[in-house]
Amino acid sequence: MLGLPTPSRLASLKPADLAGFTVEHHPSIGSTNDRALELARQGQGNIWVVADEQLGGRGRSGRTWSSPVGNAYASLALVAPCEMALSPQLSFVAGVAIYHAVQSLTACGHRLSIKWPNDLLLDGAKLSGLLLEGGISGGNFVMTVGIGLNLVTHPADTPYPATDLVEAGYRVERDDFIVALCIGFRHGLELWNKGQGFAAIRSAWLERAAFLNERITISSLGQPLQGIFETLDPQGRLVLATEQGQTVIDAGDLYPLDHVFG
Repeated sequence: MLGLPTPSRLASLKPADLAGFTVEHHPSIGSTNDRALELARQGQGNIWVVADEQLGGRGRSGRTWSSPVGNAYASLALVAPCEMALSPQLSFVAGVAIYHAVQSLTACGHRLSIKWPNDLLLDGAKLSGLLLEGGISGGNFVMTVGIGLNLVTHPADTPYPATDLVEAGYRVERDDFIVALCIGFRHGLELWNKGQGFAAIRSAWLERAAFLNERITISSLGQPLQGIFETLDPQGRLVLATEQGQTVIDAGDLYPLDHVFG
């Protein structure tokens, strides 16, 4: 039946199979991010917490993340990955890693793109989301990178149209995606090098960016702004060209110009 997982082989995989990471698998969990943060606060890093379903999944800004059985839910526990001020850059590291993981399994080409700040799009619809959380524990900066990927189903009536790989014509096993994600994330972390290589990550992200050089709407602090998405600045902030001049945006939600806000 569509959506039912095959028995997970993740427990049998060694760090060598997972590009140096380990995996903690749960048939059901409240939130993979909560568990990953718990591990990080205990000093245990480089662990992916993977679940068949989440009972309390969440996205950015406290939004609910629908987490039925069949899709991929994974959060990476990191201990002292960088200076706290540089931690938002991990959103771009993760975005490029997820992009490469999906491309390696589907070869879907230009159908795939990354929407600022952290969504993966397939045919212009949301395929994957990302949530970074962190804090100080035991004198160390710890954080988790939470990822949800729609493999077989996607929610309806979302603020931004969503899709899944099956609807787009691809069948990808969850465990294959996790392995590809580990490989992509290891490469991204090494390239990024705790922030020293962000210029290379920024360049890779821009090569795959959705709506670059197009007119868009940004909802930031509840205020829609319209303009042309010109680039990312060296810190990863979106540079929007408006009639009043350039505006640099730290955080917000990006929509096509014709998006209707409810």
